[in-house]
Amino acid sequence: MIDHAAIDALFLSARTHNAWKPEPVSEAELRQLYDILKMGPTSANCSPARFVFVTTTEGKEKLKPALSSGNLEKTMAAPVTVIIGMDMDFYEKLPYLFPHTDAKSWFTGSPAVAEETAFRNATLQGAYLMIAARAIGLDVGAMSGFDKAKVDEAFFAGTTVKSNFLCNLGHGDPAGLFGKLPRLPFAEACTIA
Repeated sequence: MIDHAAIDALFLSARTHNAWKPEPVSEAELRQLYDILKMGPTSANCSPARFVFVTTTEGKEKLKPALSSGNLEKTMAAPVTVIIGMDMDFYEKLPYLFPHTDAKSWFTGSPAVAEETAFRNATLQGAYLMIAARAIGLDVGAMSGFDKAKVDEAFFAGTTVKSNFLCNLGHGDPAGLFGKLPRLPFAEACTIA
């Protein structure tokens, strides 16, 4: 078991950040982040998530029209905004990612199964991104308040990738934190069968 300090950093004391310090996040940190998160499990190792690390002024300006008013200021201030996308043709990579059987055929005949698999597993990989970011000392602020069609047109036009959600990364400013919100107790959220 990892020590309590690690659990605390990843979950117990970790917070969703809305304000950011002006400290940059390096490309080396982003590469380290990906090298950690890519090891998280997905169905048949399908790994459908595709990540766009928006770090430049030009990139932020391209993203800006798609943001809801509540997410605009904090996203423009964040050192990095990650677009967590999902490759709807992820199964084309399965001969490489899952070579011991013909897993590609599980999805080519059923667009609904492929879409559900892409969404579920890309979402998992987005969660791995947040945990990995915390593990290397970054703060996160995930959000879904954006126009997916605008993001897809600006960043994924002509590809088989669609946006799933966004996540700001950087070094959070504690002055922008809200009070810690409650979570459901075990008895309300869990059943042992």
